[in-house]
Amino acid sequence: MGKNKIINRWFVVFGAILIQLALGAIYAWSAFTKELIEAPYNFTTPQTQAIFSAGLFTFALVMIFAGIWMKKVGPRALAIAGGIVLGVGYILGGLFGSSFITQLIFIGIIGGAGIGLAYVVPIAVSMKWFPDKKGLISGLAVAGFGFGATIWVKLAGSWFGGLLNTINIFGLTSVQGVFFIYGAAFAIMVLIGSIWMVNPPEDYKVESAKAEAKKETNTQPEAASDLTWKNMLGKYSFWATWLIFIFSGLAGLMVIGTIKFFGIDTLTGTLGIQAAGVAAGTAMAWYAIFNGLGRIVWGKVSDSLGPKMSIFLMCLIQGILMLTFFNLGVTPIMLIIYASAIGFNFGGNFALFPVATAKLFGTKNVGSNYPFVFTAYGIAGIAGPMLGGFVRAETGSFLLAFIPAGIACLVGAVVALTIKTKKE
Repeated sequence: MGKNKIINRWFVVFGAILIQLALGAIYAWSAFTKELIEAPYNFTTPQTQAIFSAGLFTFALVMIFAGIWMKKVGPRALAIAGGIVLGVGYILGGLFGSSFITQLIFIGIIGGAGIGLAYVVPIAVSMKWFPDKKGLISGLAVAGFGFGATIWVKLAGSWFGGLLNTINIFGLTSVQGVFFIYGAAFAIMVLIGSIWMVNPPEDYKVESAKAEAKKETNTQPEAASDLTWKNMLGKYSFWATWLIFIFSGLAGLMVIGTIKFFGIDTLTGTLGIQAAGVAAGTAMAWYAIFNGLGRIVWGKVSDSLGPKMSIFLMCLIQGILMLTFFNLGVTPIMLIIYASAIGFNFGGNFALFPVATAKLFGTKNVGSNYPFVFTAYGIAGIAGPMLGGFVRAETGSFLLAFIPAGIACLVGAVVALTIKTKKE
């Protein structure tokens, strides 16, 4: 792209959101768990969570290599590859995903790999086009991930009669039929969004960036020099940030994977199984909506308070919510309120940690540095859902899962205060 051929940078935001809407499919997993524990699948609860966890872990692992590859192949090519792999994984899951192993491979591993390939592209590209609004744009760039979950959950469960109730394609079961249709939709959306996934010219500048940089210099600690991922791994601030992400992430991911079961368990006695299922599904949808809103709002908060204090507040609030959720989220309205609040804070992770990475280690290499921070999400993706699944299976209750998750968030808040954000 030449010096005089600069695209409207808001097209980049549009493309980023479109890509993330497709990638957010992984957060819609709870829409399928109830179907999968019944005939003809008869999966156990831990098995349903294992597929979800495999997707999250593969997503985070592949993202490391994606950040490095992006420098070689460019952001557009990487986004295209991610869209194709994600789409193929779900299509194959639709055609052949009749067993736990095949769903683990196609949906969890292949689908997760596709998300990992594409996810870092919108974040890295958007930050380069908006050096003056890193927090807000980071939040917008990943907001689609949260909002996408709402779309896919409602399409599967209730919109237009619910695809799980109405789909009939190639003689597949309802779950596999939805996988097939979703796979095609994901690939198309990412391919369209990739059109605008290009870096700005080397000499690209934004008029307001100088004023913003001056403001930050006067009000916030100075950002570190641009570090490579190898240098970053030797810093305390990296490992502290990584640990906080694990603690904060596992709480939100546990709720994503178990919110429907928790709602049904809690409300069936007073509402009946059908009404409890509807209420739990509504809470899950509101969780996803506020997950998307939280990414935008916390990103904007970060522009004002800085990522360090924003992460502290987010973890503190989330810890309190997790510790009180089990006893207070026992009515339909309180279930929705708590699900929304937890989703809102959980969404903040995906706006705050990219900005913290750029603030601590520089913007230039954020595309290759942030994936290493994001490996924390992969660990949280195993710990959170599996914690909820196994505790429920062993005790018949989610109580013993919410307590350690809440404590972990509070520990994360304390660790956040130990991070130094001045130039090292």
